Amino acid sequence: MYNSQLPADGSNAPKGASMGVGVFAPHHGNERIRILLKHFGLRTSLIRLKVIDALLSAAESERSLGVRGVHSHLLDLDIPLSFLSVREVLKRLCSEGVIVLNPDKSYSLHPQAAAILHHH
Repeated sequence: MYNSQLPADGSNAPKGASMGVGVFAPHHGNERIRILLKHFGLRTSLIRLKVIDALLSAAESERSLGVRGVHSHLLDLDIPLSFLSVREVLKRLCSEGVIVLNPDKSYSLHPQAAAILHHH
């Protein structure tokens, strides 16, 4: 019998169990990011959610992340995205005004985007 709680690859681990830290973050965290993306006229995608979440986590820890840092963070969470994919998402989020490229080549939320997130 099919069990939707088990992954389709036949392993017994619950979905997301290999994702590492952040898996058990409240759903409303992703919902805030979805609202943010919608505000900027962007569709929600897993990579956009994860990239923004990585930047938020870094900011909360008073760290900054560049392209390599974001890519490494995602790999640590077992999210196998290419370096080029991460870079392209960061560039797109910058061009849409969601994030900014800082002088030290790190990325952070644009102040307007941060204000939107904090209101939700």
